[in-house]
Amino acid sequence: MTAEASAPTTSTAPTARQVWTRARGITLAVVLLLAAAIAMAAVRSTARHGELDPRSADPYGSRAVAQLLADRGISTRVVTTLGQARAATGPDTTLLVAVPDLLTTRQQEKLHQATATSGGRAVLVAAGSWSIERLAPGVTADPTTSSRDTLAPGCALPEARRAGSADTGGIRYTTTRLDAERCYPSARLATLLRIPAASGTGDTVVLGAPDILYNDRLDKQGNASLALQLLGSRPHLVWYLPSLADTSAAHDGGQKNFLDLLPSGWLWGTLQLFIAAALAALWRARRFGPLVPERLPVAIRASETAEGRARLYRKADARDRAAVALRSATRTRLAPLVGVPVAQAHAPEALLPALAAHRSGDGQTLHPLLFGPPPRDDAALIALTDQLDALEREVRHS
Repeated sequence: MTAEASAPTTSTAPTARQVWTRARGITLAVVLLLAAAIAMAAVRSTARHGELDPRSADPYGSRAVAQLLADRGISTRVVTTLGQARAATGPDTTLLVAVPDLLTTRQQEKLHQATATSGGRAVLVAAGSWSIERLAPGVTADPTTSSRDTLAPGCALPEARRAGSADTGGIRYTTTRLDAERCYPSARLATLLRIPAASGTGDTVVLGAPDILYNDRLDKQGNASLALQLLGSRPHLVWYLPSLADTSAAHDGGQKNFLDLLPSGWLWGTLQLFIAAALAALWRARRFGPLVPERLPVAIRASETAEGRARLYRKADARDRAAVALRSATRTRLAPLVGVPVAQAHAPEALLPALAAHRSGDGQTLHPLLFGPPPRDDAALIALTDQLDALEREVRHS
C-alpha cells in the first residue's frame, strides 16, 4: 500500500450535528408558524361553523332570522343543489343564494334563467365579481369594499327607510340599470341594490354583506327589520346553500380552477411566507460577515501544495489550465529580471523585446513558448515545463 493511499483524509463537509445546530433556529420558527396557522384555522373553522345556515344557532348562523320569519308565517326550506333551487322558484317564493361565488359559470347562468322569469324575489348575499355579472346582468362589483360596516339607507326603498341604519357595509356595486334602487351608499357606491325584473312582479336584491343575517348581529342597528322585510315579502323562503358536492358542477366546462377556490387571504399569506423565507436566507447569508484569513494549524510545504494542485489538474485533464498557470507564473518571475514592470508582464509587446535583449538567439521563438496555445497531451505539457525552466535559468544567468 502506497503512502498516498494510506494517508488519512479530512472531510470539510459539515457534520449532521453542525447542520442541525445551524438550522434549528429556522426549523423551530417554521414549526411555530405552522402550529400557529393550524391553531388559527381550527379556531376560525369552529367560529364559522354553520355560517349563513338557517338551521345553525352559532354566532355566524342564521337560525334567529328563520325563527322570526316562522313566527310571521313564512316557511324556510334549505336546499343545497342547483336543481332544487331552480325547481323552488316561483311568484310566491324568495330564493336566497348564500354564497354565490361558489357557483360555477354554467350554474350561475342556469340559476339566472330560472329566477329572471319566476316572478319571485332572488336575494344574492355578498356576490363578488365572479358571480354578480351573470346572476344580475348590468351590475358590477367594485374591487374596493366599504370602509364602514354601519350605513344609512340613503334611498327611497320602503324596506330600507323603515329599517334605518344597518350593517350592510361590504362589497360595493355599480349598475347600468336606470330602474335600480341604490341603497346604503359608501363613497357614492351602493351596498344594497334592488333591481326589478324586466317583466312581471319579480325582482333581485343584491346585498353587499351578510351581517344582517347573522345571529349575533341581528339585534344591532336596524338589521332585524331589514332582514325580515327583504326575506319576508313572499310566503315561502328557499335558502340555497351552494355545495361543492353538487353534481351539476361536475359537468361544467367553465368551473373554477384550484386557485380560484382559494380565499384571497391564503394567497397573501403564502406570499408573506415567501418574503419571510427570503429575508431569513439573506440574514443567514450575511450573519457570517466577510471572509477572515486565518493561520493554518500546520505548516504545509510549497512542494506539497504544488503537487496536490498538479494532481487535481491531472484528474480533471485540465492541461490548458495547467499551461496557463505555468506560463503566467514564469512571466511574472521573468519581468523583474529584464526590467519590465510586473503590471506589464503579460503583455507580449512589452515582455518579449526585453527578453530578446537578455538572451542569444531569435526572440520570436519566445512567443509560442510564453503565449502559445495549450499543449495537446501530457508529454507536450512536460516539454513546455522543461522549456520554461530552461528559459528562466538562462535569463537569470545572463
